[in-house]
Parts: sequence; structure tokens; C-alpha cells
Amino acid sequence: MLEDTDTNDDVWKSDRMVANWVAGTEERERRRGEQRRLMADLLPFEDDEPFTFVDLGAGTGAATRVVLDRFPRAEAILAEYSPQMTAEGRRALADYQGRFTYVEFDLAAGDWPDEVPTGVAAVISSMCVHHLPDRRKRELFSEIFEHLAPGGWYLNYDPVTTDDPLVEAAWLRAGDRQDPEAAAKRQHPSPEEQRRHENHVRYMIPLPLQLDFLRAAGFEAIDVYWKQLDYVIYGGRKPPQPGS
Repeated sequence: MLEDTDTNDDVWKSDRMVANWVAGTEERERRRGEQRRLMADLLPFEDDEPFTFVDLGAGTGAATRVVLDRFPRAEAILAEYSPQMTAEGRRALADYQGRFTYVEFDLAAGDWPDEVPTGVAAVISSMCVHHLPDRRKRELFSEIFEHLAPGGWYLNYDPVTTDDPLVEAAWLRAGDRQDPEAAAKRQHPSPEEQRRHENHVRYMIPLPLQLDFLRAAGFEAIDVYWKQLDYVIYGGRKPPQPGS
């Protein structure tokens, strides 16, 4: 049984938990490289086009680095609420000096910092929206819509859940076959791994609900642009102004 209280601070503002998470970054990002590159390729900009995008829940900037590599004239605003993750991110982004800015932003709170302007060309998020309760997910998508320029895109890479036990079993079966160590990790977690898992799954919901939240916010061109088992990239566009 999961606790009723939120545990994001216990995980993402803990020096020890963040250090353990960062230690696994190389292997984790090796598995996610294809998805990171696809999310960058989905952005509708020319290779040499200058634009500013926002990376919500940016963590150490893994998604930002891929976009900055893909678009050499792009600039990033990384919104992150964990000082530990921000410190690690600034180190990881040292080669991109002058092309990024970190701003403090707690996605669960909803008070967007002044450093994040309205009218940005794109917003991305990775592995963070699932940490928010449903009400906050809906609010966040509306806030993203308001901060985008007309014609701007939002893309999210995240895990989802399912209400169908047969689908859940299929996901688990395939995942265990793809990663022979997955079952052992699941059955014998360390206390820190268990805490992180409970935080990870606490507010996770099925995909169709999240697409409905995007529609309610006003997005168009909504699609699931990639999916493998319980991981997806979905998003949409803020409609352009008439006649543009």
C-alpha cells in the first residue's frame, strides 16, 4: 500500500538518493537515446533555426543536451526544482555554456517563474509528469498551452499504466525477457530502490486520460508519436493564429 503523502522531496531533494540516481545515468541514457533523438526530430525547426525551448522537470538536462546537439542555434530554459539535480545538470551542460539557463520551478506547485516567458517555440518534458496527481497534470497542460507561441509544440516522454491486467502482464513479460535482471531487481529491491519505485508509480495513469487532458487544454495534432510497452512519447501543437 502506497503512502498518501507525496514523496517527491524525499527522493529528489535527498543528496544520497540523487547521487545514487546519477550513478546510473550512463546506463539509463543508453537505453533512452533513441527516444531522446526522436523527440528532438519531432520538433518542427530547420537545422540552423534559432529558437528557445523549455525543458520542464529537466533534471540533469539529458533531453536538453540532445535538442541542443540537434539544433546548434537553439537555446534552452531548464525548469527544475531539485537543487541537487540542478547542480549535476550544470556540470553535465558545461560544454553548452551560453545556450542554457536553469530556473527553479516546482511542477507540483504551478507558480511559473518569471524567467520562463510566454510565447516560447516548444516545451518538452521527460520522466516527470507521471509524478504529478491527475488534477495537477490537467493544470500543467493548460499552463504549457498558455506559455507556447501559436504553432508551438509540446512533447512528453513518460511511462504510463493500464487498467487491463492482461496488458499489464504482457508488458511485464516482455520487459523481463528484454532485461534478464529486471525480475530480480523487482523482487529484491534495496530500501532506496523501493522508495524510488513507490514514488515512481504513485500517480501514474493510463495513456488515454492524458491525451484527453491535452485535448481539454486546446492542443491539436495530438498523437502518440512513439510507444514501447509502458513508455510513450505523446504531444501536440498549439493552433497557429488564423491566417498564419
